[in-house]
Amino acid sequence: MTGPRDAIGGAAAGDSTFGVGRPAWLGGLGNVRNVVRQEMISRQLGRHLPGHPGRVLDVGAGQGTQSIRLARAGHHVLAVEPDPGMRAAFLAGLGAEPGQVRDRVLLRDGSVGSLAAVTGGEVYDVVLLMGVLMYLPASPPVIAGLAAHVAPGGFLAVAVRTATSALWRPAARQDWRAALAAFEEYDAARIDGRDMRYINEIGTPARADDLEALTAAAAADGLELEHWYGVRIAVDLEELDPAPPSDPGQLAALLDVEERLGAADPYRQLGQLAHLILRKTGTAAAPPE
Repeated sequence: MTGPRDAIGGAAAGDSTFGVGRPAWLGGLGNVRNVVRQEMISRQLGRHLPGHPGRVLDVGAGQGTQSIRLARAGHHVLAVEPDPGMRAAFLAGLGAEPGQVRDRVLLRDGSVGSLAAVTGGEVYDVVLLMGVLMYLPASPPVIAGLAAHVAPGGFLAVAVRTATSALWRPAARQDWRAALAAFEEYDAARIDGRDMRYINEIGTPARADDLEALTAAAAADGLELEHWYGVRIAVDLEELDPAPPSDPGQLAALLDVEERLGAADPYRQLGQLAHLILRKTGTAAAPPE
């Protein structure tokens, strides 16, 4: 990814480490991890979305799964994605949708570091940042920049990697050397006063957030934690990423179990992603015309 260094603490496209992992990411879209991830994010968002057609800003929209689902539900989406390969995948998926769904989605080239130029400073009922923060240098400046785009009464939804998940996955897989190395990195990060670093499943350098520090940073920007969920708890213990169950009943049961596990403690703590709903205090914005 390439792009300018500007607002939001310099967190522009050129700061992201995602680009090297794009081929592996796109190659796994139909596998169980992504199927579960997208369905859980969608179900969890559904508990908090406005009852009327809302205005949504999807930052780092990737291949467009959530943007398209929200447009199907009647919401109006501005999707922002810096990577041309991901935009191509997004447009391919959007092209298969009915005209009324396509008409509700606007896809633009841009990143968390250039949102003002893309949005014109407008605010939105819902702002999404799904699976992006772990590829950027630091979370607080990004959250601060996104908070300015959330309308009063609206919310910011972020899906992040936590230090708990970065420590738990190698241990759950009984890869003891990798688990010890993760703990060593965790200890070093605490001593250095920095975030934990790791290599993720698509071979990309990434960063893990501390959940309490992240919610405190959001609160300083007027975003209060409404709820958080775990994502991918029961399906991510093996290193393999197989196709989802071919039996529709088995797949439905898997998704329902994941939804229950991700909704409450202690199980959500072990999710490979934490999905936070951060509400901006104030009066809700009016629905779009």
